[in-house]
Amino acid sequence: MKKNLIFGLAISAALCASALAALQPGDRAPDFSAPASLAGKGFHFSLRAALKKGPVVVYFYPSAFTGGCDLEAHTFAQDKDQFTAAGASIIGVSEDSIARLDQFSADPSYCAGRFPVASDPTGKIAASYGVTAVPGKPGLKDVRGVDIDHGFIERTTFVIGKDGKIVAAFSSKEDHLTPDAHVSKALEVVQKLAAK
Repeated sequence: MKKNLIFGLAISAALCASALAALQPGDRAPDFSAPASLAGKGFHFSLRAALKKGPVVVYFYPSAFTGGCDLEAHTFAQDKDQFTAAGASIIGVSEDSIARLDQFSADPSYCAGRFPVASDPTGKIAASYGVTAVPGKPGLKDVRGVDIDHGFIERTTFVIGKDGKIVAAFSSKEDHLTPDAHVSKALEVVQKLAAK
């Protein structure tokens, strides 16, 4: 019994430490590449290649076709021209499969073919940024009534400067932001970068 209690406390401490370990401004952003979709067409996204063009907004989200994530994607799509004018690109990252992301990226109600979304099915990319993920629960369905068969990455947004360093980081959990507020805060950061 005592061993179980000690083990349980050790696991809890590790989980708490990992939840507090999200990368912060000034940290070097881990490079990654991943299968992605833009307007329903698959390609391989490379952060390194994207940074050659300017700052990149990397936003992690729980799942395509769910309320908050749908709002966030739709807002990024609406504001895409302002991000482009500031020289920044956007990539959404979730544990969704490429098949789901092909639909999500093309749907005019969500990404609308305006920016890509990448698949991180094991949560490895999220973990490299210190972002936590929780396993999915059997029986969960998306807004279309389709089963969600993957884990959920905590909603967290990073703005990465062209030099590969994190300029800003915020999460719904720590900063109590609504999904669309992630977009407005990221836009504010990239516009300030462009003004320098």
